[in-house]
Amino acid sequence: MRRLIPALAVLAALLTSCRSAPDYGRPLPSGAPALLPLSPGELPPDFSLDWYERDEILPALDRSIAWTKREGAARHFPIAGIRWERARASLERFREILTESRGAEEFAARLEAEFTVYKSAGWDGRGGGVLFTGYYTPILSGSLEEGPGWRHPLFALPEDLIKGTDGAILGRRTAAGIEPFPTRRAIEASGLLADRELELVWLGDPLDAFIAHVNGSAFVELPDGELARFGYAGKNGRQYTSLGGELVREGELEAEELSLFAIRDWAGGHPDRLGRYLDRNDSFVFFTPIEGNPRGSLGLEVAAGRTLATDKSLFPRGALTWVHASLPTDGSGRRRFDRFLLDQDTGGAIRTAGRADIYLGVGGGGRADGRPDAVRGAALLPVPVRVGPAAIRGPIGPGAPPRPLEGRAVENLRERAPGSPGEAPWGSSSGLQPGPGCRGESVDNSARRDSHLAAHGMTVPLPWRIVARIGAPW
Repeated sequence: MRRLIPALAVLAALLTSCRSAPDYGRPLPSGAPALLPLSPGELPPDFSLDWYERDEILPALDRSIAWTKREGAARHFPIAGIRWERARASLERFREILTESRGAEEFAARLEAEFTVYKSAGWDGRGGGVLFTGYYTPILSGSLEEGPGWRHPLFALPEDLIKGTDGAILGRRTAAGIEPFPTRRAIEASGLLADRELELVWLGDPLDAFIAHVNGSAFVELPDGELARFGYAGKNGRQYTSLGGELVREGELEAEELSLFAIRDWAGGHPDRLGRYLDRNDSFVFFTPIEGNPRGSLGLEVAAGRTLATDKSLFPRGALTWVHASLPTDGSGRRRFDRFLLDQDTGGAIRTAGRADIYLGVGGGGRADGRPDAVRGAALLPVPVRVGPAAIRGPIGPGAPPRPLEGRAVENLRERAPGSPGEAPWGSSSGLQPGPGCRGESVDNSARRDSHLAAHGMTVPLPWRIVARIGAPW
């Protein structure tokens, strides 16, 4: 009996800095495919190195597999030409190869024999590039009771907010029917959520509340030293507007200096003006108390350096994803970043094939001074194959059939010299160039964060110190 060969969703991204600014927020044209086959001559990355990280990959992988088996998972497919049966088979077959392979070379060889790679359509719809930012779970200061210095609450999900069966926000239930849920400004100006026992925790700074909303989760240090944990429960369904983007647009900050540190510094000097800028973000996020780590939009626990957030109207939920990156080191060099991630979350501000977020972990977001390094990038998204039952067979998307990987030696991948014709093709075709905003300073995690994580049984995995170089979406 012929063995089932499933589909693999892989994202290959070369992260570089850039002075030119492609429109990463540009939506794909109606009907345009989100995934494209590799062009003739384009070689996929070397998957072999992640065999050594299989113990780290497996927990996130198993969560994706479990999600595909849930009742209702199939209704989110087909997406990007991928049917539910193929998405599930892809993850299960990858797990078999990962656990059965006796070494990195065997692992890579089996993948290349059984999987075809596709690339993301990117910002321009032709594989031109993806901008990656990082998100994280901040550790903030707060109190479970309102009081002097604690005036800015995080709210639980109100009972009149209505979601669809797919989790989409439908609006607010009123006597007249379902209406759009009010904007941030309207919520706060009208006291809509007051006196409803929805306040979960009180923070001391409106900017801290903004940071929690942007990241969708927060751990809050209470006056007695305990750590209260809050995860994402929902939002009002309104459009997100970047605070940092507005400050740059109006000349309050320079684009090359934009960082959380710069925003905090500006807010400290202009407390009377901060509220007006925060009100421009119509989006408003609701929270829920949690145990353990935060969960993404699939209801799965997110993992630092292994969870990816994309536009789920374009890309398959839970899909295995490969990231190939080049990140700046402490000096003038660059460090390779090659790893599998699982597409288990949704970016609140991501509505395009040209954007994605990587979860960075707890208590971070950049260097010790709070400045997230700005790293822009180009991306490829290699994906699933066929073979097996007709239900999961055949090419995806409207283009030519995907190019099979059989017959290409693993050595060809390992022995490429940087810049050679065999180098990952997205490096030369992205059109991105180095420029301001890509500093590459070292990432030093604060003693406060590390001590809290240790006290509460959490650790910062190795990926943090690499992935934290990716800029945060302020």
